[in-house]
Amino acid sequence: MAVLQKAKMVLRVARALPGVALNRVNADLLLDRRAAKDPQGLAVAYLDERVSWAELRGRADQCARFLASEGVGKGDRVALMIDNRPEFLVLLHALLRIGAVGALINTNSSGAPLAHMVRIAEPKKLIFGSEHADKLPELLKELTGLDAERDVFVQREAPADPLHGARCLGEAMANVSKSPLDSLPFDGSGHAAYIYTSGTTGLPKAAVISHQRLIAPGVVGGHLLHQVTKGEVIYIPLPLYHSNALMLGWGSALSSGAGVALRRKFSAREFFADVRKYDASSFVYIGELCRYLLQSPVQPGEKDHHLRACTGNGMRPDIWEDFQERFAVPIVREIYGATEGTVSLFNLAGVPGMVGRMPPGSLLVRCDLETGEVIRGEGGRCQPAALGETGLLLGRISNLMRFDGYLDKKASEGKIIRDVKKKGDAYFNTGDLLCLHPKSRLSFVDRVGDTFRWKGENVSTNEVAEVVNGAKGVVETNVYGVEVPGCEGRAGMAAIRVEPGFEVAALADHVRKELSHFQRPLFLRLIEGEIEVTGTFKHQKVKARNEGFDPAAVPDSLYYLSNDGYLPLNAEAFAGIESGAIRPG
Repeated sequence: MAVLQKAKMVLRVARALPGVALNRVNADLLLDRRAAKDPQGLAVAYLDERVSWAELRGRADQCARFLASEGVGKGDRVALMIDNRPEFLVLLHALLRIGAVGALINTNSSGAPLAHMVRIAEPKKLIFGSEHADKLPELLKELTGLDAERDVFVQREAPADPLHGARCLGEAMANVSKSPLDSLPFDGSGHAAYIYTSGTTGLPKAAVISHQRLIAPGVVGGHLLHQVTKGEVIYIPLPLYHSNALMLGWGSALSSGAGVALRRKFSAREFFADVRKYDASSFVYIGELCRYLLQSPVQPGEKDHHLRACTGNGMRPDIWEDFQERFAVPIVREIYGATEGTVSLFNLAGVPGMVGRMPPGSLLVRCDLETGEVIRGEGGRCQPAALGETGLLLGRISNLMRFDGYLDKKASEGKIIRDVKKKGDAYFNTGDLLCLHPKSRLSFVDRVGDTFRWKGENVSTNEVAEVVNGAKGVVETNVYGVEVPGCEGRAGMAAIRVEPGFEVAALADHVRKELSHFQRPLFLRLIEGEIEVTGTFKHQKVKARNEGFDPAAVPDSLYYLSNDGYLPLNAEAFAGIESGAIRPG
């Protein structure tokens, strides 16, 4: 029976892929199909609200009519900064309906990074969730061409929320018709959305999400990873502004006919209560989420569910099997992919520690593991990594596997490596180190260059250093990622050289104002003398990273970030961090 079920799933993928590959369908046309085939079926569950496919279609049409009346049309951009709830999907599909583009702003952003993300999208309108309305006054000071009363809306849940001159979207469109609205003829062109991603340098980049890129992961996700069908539920505790939740979660629902259950913000305490409440069959994850769950106290009913699988990325080998055993999750289907990339890996068999098998068109090549610079051999071509060797993963760019790039064309070119196997070819540089195992299986090792990953987000060390350098009394900054026991990824640490007048308390206030929470250096090292550099005058990150934040190994003054600002990191505090009793942040 299992073999027959798998064959049916593969057949569904085979039927769906041609339409996607040939750009004959987009996410909004898939919503049309769901509303026509299963009008009363569950599309979205949120708290105690249940939205059917027909209702979602009607609300999206109503919103599309309103936005069109406000002058939003084909090719226009609208910045959305909204937490997970049905309105996010309503707005996304409303924009798709009229050919507009949603710039999906990371809701953890604030200060300069937030202003940058909005500015590069050049939006015609801003729509913020009520939880983020307090960021509007400062943001609007940094933007030109947007008028709060004309161009800014707040999607409220509570009437008392401050609007800061903006209009309430719900009230503004209350009397607009929900009657069916014809979508624009779809020809596969244009952008569907922008998802923001941090590269190795600079501020966040807006990755161009084509219509094809938006729905392709869902075809595989719905039928082969989640393996769900009509009437089942995928639980999404991750933010919809990320590709994992949007493409692998919502895209899988559109493709398969299953519904989704949304959580506004991830909660380890409520996770399995939600899974039971919505009777979820599968969920999307990142490794940090699973580690939080594993570290949380045992709760009654955490194995009392009907989960068959979960799928996502970043499940590390040290917690993989413990997670499955404790929570009775039958299979973990780890994936690998970049929002803007041309290579995707799927561990369909659930082999612990692996992200999948090497797919056609991808290469693992030798590189300098510190810098990520590819090593070329005879004829100037890249050298494939050997079995057991760690290398840089590249994905071929072709008409079938397009690299849509970023709004910043220069940044797009910087992600391309040419003349890899032969003269004239082009490959997408993932910037990731993977290791090759028997049977062409791959495991994820680390990021290369000046980027580390923390709280599920990529952090640019150069960007953080620039902000820290702007604090009073800071002369020079070297930022790098350090491992923290019991935590996924690397936390930010800043080694700084200061001048008279520097105050640690003022620096804490500065980073909280100017950096998003995942970017803030959790550890501080005050350097006596000069910061060490390499032979090419680059900051020496490797040695500093290896020394970490152990006061017994570091001769300089150390601090860790707490609710009270930066506090001295002595032997006692270090022991607390090592044991998990103290959580910097």
